[in-house]
Amino acid sequence: MASTERQPRFGQAVKVLLADKVGSCSGDVIALTRQVLRGSRSQELLGQAARNMVIQEDAILHSEDSLRKMSIVTTHLQYQQEAIQKNMEQSRNLQDQLRHAMK
Repeated sequence: MASTERQPRFGQAVKVLLADKVGSCSGDVIALTRQVLRGSRSQELLGQAARNMVIQEDAILHSEDSLRKMSIVTTHLQYQQEAIQKNMEQSRNLQDQLRHAMK
């Protein structure tokens, strides 16, 4: 009878150990699933950050190009301003000459 009493207790102990192991494995699987989901979310965020960076880089390059063009336009406007000033001076000189010639 002692051996028959031991066997149910041993079976009970095995069931308890098995239930603990299953619970532990289930917890590990849940933790692993969460980690994989976090990793996939991280990849998604990194991808979005990379896309945003490319957009910003493109905007910076476009801005640099616009600044270069504006610099060229500014230089041309300065040349035109100088030419207008020279023409104004020549016009004044011609007006003075015309006044002297008319007297």
